[in-house]
Amino acid sequence: MLLGASLATVKSPDELPSLFGHTVPAEDQVGEPCEGKPSRTADKAAIKAMLVNRVGDFGLAPGISGCFTLFQTVDFSTIFACASAPRNSWISCNMRLNAITLICILLLIGAVGKSAQIGSHTWSPDAMEGPTPVSALIHAATMVTAGVFMIARCSPLFEYPPTALIVITFAGAMTSFLAATTGILQNDLKRVIAYSTCSQLGYMIFACGISNYSVSVFHLMNHAFFKALLFLSAGSVIHAMSDEQDMRKMGGLPPRSLLPMP
Repeated sequence: MLLGASLATVKSPDELPSLFGHTVPAEDQVGEPCEGKPSRTADKAAIKAMLVNRVGDFGLAPGISGCFTLFQTVDFSTIFACASAPRNSWISCNMRLNAITLICILLLIGAVGKSAQIGSHTWSPDAMEGPTPVSALIHAATMVTAGVFMIARCSPLFEYPPTALIVITFAGAMTSFLAATTGILQNDLKRVIAYSTCSQLGYMIFACGISNYSVSVFHLMNHAFFKALLFLSAGSVIHAMSDEQDMRKMGGLPPRSLLPMP
């Protein structure tokens, strides 16, 4: 199911399969923290992950609805071809709002919830209650990168409203700084890696905000490789330390003890 949702996000020619691809991984992720030993902490982490991602979907779904209302289609190529025509369209709701700007902000809310940006970043470290291989899959290569890919995929639309690009740049810069600073203060090995993931996602969002989408996608691919390896290496160390995750209690392990055993 996770693989199918990821393929739908990447290969779909319109926005509805992309919405499906953004929603299904969140449902898989709800059970991720509970995959290991049952605990109340894991249950709370699963509920938090579900709620935060649902908040993001409340932005993504109206954004797609706004695209259909404005362009009468959800096909990506048609929307991008027609994006320049209604850039002066306004929505009146006690205040005048530029239609393209509002749609891009709503899509950004969906990306922020999915990619653990500032304001919704706390679910990612808490979800480390799950097994390390599951964390490596979801938090390095698939789920958290969906928001970044969505912004890069909709880049022709995001180029028209400068306000949306400013918000994207600010969100990415603040996330990268805040997550990296918070990670320095952590003692749990997996939480440090989780905050590192949030920080790297902030760099990707920041690159999208300054219109360097190719750089963002390039870093997304690089991050998938080295962060998955980092998660698995951390799991090997935790296993060698008899499931101890506190870095203050680690050290003195012979090299052979870190090799994965069949």
